[in-house]
Amino acid sequence: MKIKSGLMPNIESSKCLVIGGAGFIGSHVVEELIKEDVSEIVVYDNFCRGTYDNLKIALKDPRVSIYDIGGDITQTDILNSAMKGKDYVIHLAALWLLQCYEYPRAAFDVNIQGTFNVLEACVRNNIKKLIYSSSASVYGDAVELPMSEEHPYNNRTFYGATKIAGEQMCRAYHDRYGLDYAGLRYMNVYGTRQDYKGAYVAVIMKILDRIDQGLSPIVYGDGSQAYDFVYVSDVARSNICALKADETDTFYNVGRGTKTTIKELCEMILKITGSDLDIQYESAGQTFVTNRIGSTEKAEMEIGFTAQIELEEGLRNLIEWRKEAIKRSNK
Repeated sequence: MKIKSGLMPNIESSKCLVIGGAGFIGSHVVEELIKEDVSEIVVYDNFCRGTYDNLKIALKDPRVSIYDIGGDITQTDILNSAMKGKDYVIHLAALWLLQCYEYPRAAFDVNIQGTFNVLEACVRNNIKKLIYSSSASVYGDAVELPMSEEHPYNNRTFYGATKIAGEQMCRAYHDRYGLDYAGLRYMNVYGTRQDYKGAYVAVIMKILDRIDQGLSPIVYGDGSQAYDFVYVSDVARSNICALKADETDTFYNVGRGTKTTIKELCEMILKITGSDLDIQYESAGQTFVTNRIGSTEKAEMEIGFTAQIELEEGLRNLIEWRKEAIKRSNK
């Protein structure tokens, strides 16, 4: 299979709007955009989960600004105003998996209706291309491994349902209005700036919390649940690859294509932290998905994206960042 170059020259001197740009992944996307020869990067965020601290590095660049009155994707008039004069939009704003589970109506309002609002504003403002953040949650549990982009929708969660709806609306807007877009199906994203103290922290943070307290990390079941962990800077870079490629009306897995069980993940974290604690196994509780590893072939061939950060390196980065962040918050 021939690798396509597919670079769009008109990203040069362009103006970009990053929706959810103060968040965990979004702030890293902004930093990747800074490396490109764009003229303006505007962050649109309601700062519900995103923070100004996440943008501390990015805001040193004069091309980066926060939309002055804030706003979220449910506010169509503010959203439309923020999009005026922009060339490209990267849409990352969404309620997370557990929030969608607990608040399904809010999940609909933000992830489905909000994405419709973004698409509508893109057409109204003649946006050249939209990059939509989807999720591997659309696949549910694996029917076959690795999971290609042709894997059937096997989702059973509210979150995955909202992402499927977003994908289908992107397709419909492309067909009806000619809106160019690419969708990115993120595997299990981790890394610096990940929430470590909120109500919806990820498994890595839960393991580290237990270790900090001198308690054995808990693994539910036998730890054989397997996932594809991908570092946040790689995920951010995938957005730029998709933005610059001439591919449209399609979706890509964003992962390393490497299987890691929860037991292996836990053992690696214990090794990195120098802990001599044992893993505590408990009966399996609620698990949304137990087996999900993505094929990386399509993203590599069509948009030139390959993840670069190995899991151990990424975990070391995350653990060091978390340690410093906790120190700062305790001052």
